[in-house]
Parts: sequence; C-alpha cells; structure tokens
Amino acid sequence: MSSVADVPQDPLPVIRSRAPRTLGGQVTAWLRANLFPSIPSSIVTLLMLAVLGKACISLWQWGIANAVWTMPGSDTSACRAVHGLGACWAVIPEKYRFILFGTYPFDEQWRPALAVAIFIALFVVSSRRSFWRKELILLWGAALVVIGLVMWGGLFGMSFVSQDRWGGLPVTLILATFGLAFGFPLGILVALGRRSKLPAIRSLCVLYVELIRGVPLVSLLFMASVMFPLFLPNGVNIDKLLRAQIAFILYAGAYLAEVVRGGLQAVPRGQYEAADAIGLSYWQKNALIVLPQAIRHVIPPLVNTFIAFFKDTSLVLIIGIFDLLTTAKTAIVDPAWQSFSVEVYVFVGAIYFVFCFAMSRYSRSLEAQRTQG
Repeated sequence: MSSVADVPQDPLPVIRSRAPRTLGGQVTAWLRANLFPSIPSSIVTLLMLAVLGKACISLWQWGIANAVWTMPGSDTSACRAVHGLGACWAVIPEKYRFILFGTYPFDEQWRPALAVAIFIALFVVSSRRSFWRKELILLWGAALVVIGLVMWGGLFGMSFVSQDRWGGLPVTLILATFGLAFGFPLGILVALGRRSKLPAIRSLCVLYVELIRGVPLVSLLFMASVMFPLFLPNGVNIDKLLRAQIAFILYAGAYLAEVVRGGLQAVPRGQYEAADAIGLSYWQKNALIVLPQAIRHVIPPLVNTFIAFFKDTSLVLIIGIFDLLTTAKTAIVDPAWQSFSVEVYVFVGAIYFVFCFAMSRYSRSLEAQRTQG
C-alpha cells in the first residue's frame, strides 16, 4: 500500500499566463467604467461632449483663428474689423507695461519687474523642504529689504518713487505676501487664545474673530483708509498702502485662526497628555507636538484661504490703490481700446490663475507627503 509521500509530484507548479493588457484595452475599460457604464450615463456623456466640443470650436475661432495679434502703431482698424468674431490680442503688447506696473515711471519699470522676480524666487525657495531652516528667515528679511530699496529707490543712483506711483502686480504681491506672512502667525496665536483657560484672553480672541468676520473686507479697508487716521496723534501720518496692509493682516488673521482652530480640535487628546507627561511647557507642547499635527490636518482649507485672500487684494480699489485688476481696468479707459476689455481681463485672469494654480499644486504635494509620511 503506497503512502501519500510515494505519489510523484510535479516539482514546478503550473503558472497560467495572462496576456498583458494593451494601452487600448486599458483606455476602453476606463471609458466603459467612467463615461459609458449605462445608457443614461452614455447619453449625458455624449451631450456634454457635444457642448464641450462646440465651446472649444468657438473659443478656437475667436481666440486664435480670427484673432489679431499685432498692428502697426496704435491703429485699431484691424481689430475693429473682426470685433465680435475674433480677439484683439494686440492690446496686450500695447498696454501690458501699464497693466503690470501701473503709473510707475516708464524708464524705471525694470525695478518693479525685479521686485516681482525676487518675490517669485522667494516663493520657489520657500516651497522646498531642503531650505526649511533658520537661514530662510534671514533670506526673507534680506530679500524684502532689497525689494523695498528697489521699489522706493533714492539710493545707488535710483530716483525716489513714492508709493502713490506703485501699482499693478507688485502691489498685489506685496499685499498678499505680507498679509499672509503676518496674518498666519497672528491666526495661530488667536486660535491658541480661543482655547485658552484664561477667560480674559479667550473672550478677547473670540471678540476679535467675530468682529472681523462679521464685516466685509471692503468695510475694513474703508475704516483703515478713512477712520484709522483719526485716531493717530497730530502730525503722524501712515501711508495709504500701509493702512491697507494692516487691514489685510487683521482680516487674514481672523480667518486663518478659525482654520487653525479646526486643526487643533482634530489632534487627539492623548497627544496633549503625552506632551504633559514628558514635562514639556505650554509653548514647547504646542510648537513641537500639537501645531505640526494640526496644520497637517488643515492643509486644504489653509490653501483655500490663501487663494481667496490673494484674489481679495483686488478690493483695494475702494481706497484708491492700483493693484493688478485696477490697472487693467484703467488701461482700457483709452477710447481706442475700450472695445477690447475682454482680452485684457483674460490676460489678467491668466496671471491670477498661474499663481492660484501653483498654490493648489503645492497643496497637493504637501498632502501627498503627509500621506506618505
């Protein structure tokens, strides 16, 4: 009688091979799963494709096929000939310097251009984890001093240019950058204050947040421009741009405080207890344990607030400051170009989109790093 051990077995198992899926097969499977899973979904997909195709064709004809790209001098006859049928992109090379830099002296506009380049370089450097060291703060301080020197002038052979002549993209970046740079730490302090056990501090932080969030930004700018100087001593005058900057910092601080407070509430209670158990002080506990976790939880709403804040800088028109959108509106006051405002707004919208899309992509990369970590 033979045992199981005497039964001959195949030393190599049989491996059933599967034919690799081709790229065409993968695309077909994706289309069936996402766009054509059923008859109603297929009908909706076809209707949406028809509308999208019609829109793309119309946009191509208006923006590229029938568009006017250049024209001799300031003659707008070619643009007027295709008005309604094609875009007049010739207005952009004609007005782009005023749109970007406002009434800054024409021969000195390399200075605000340099300031914009420094801002963008700072944003790129600050987005790299390898540069997240103490030296980055010194780099920001030095770069901001250079930006102020370049914009104001008065030294090294550069003529002095008052803030009343500033405008365009540099003003938008100044308001947004300083507003977020000072508003974010303020928001963290207010968020911690709202969770404080001291009634006076907690009440003061609640009052600040509710007061700022309860009024529109336009009213804050109006108060900073008109009412704030009334509380200053005689002979003391603060520049209009600085007053608007203070309003933006207070506005950003209130909204960011609520975002950060939501992140603080998401941190498990055990993290607080563990930090207390190892003898950390209040500020050490929050700086080393609590806040890093809280900010990771609220990266999407933080970036959403940053994007909204960057676009809200266009409201400074109410107090007579020429930001990027305001200079674009002013550029088409010229009767020869009034009919081509759409092209100017598309150009300005593209600039806003580039900055906002960059912030969005950076937010996604931070979320991916948090998931991997």
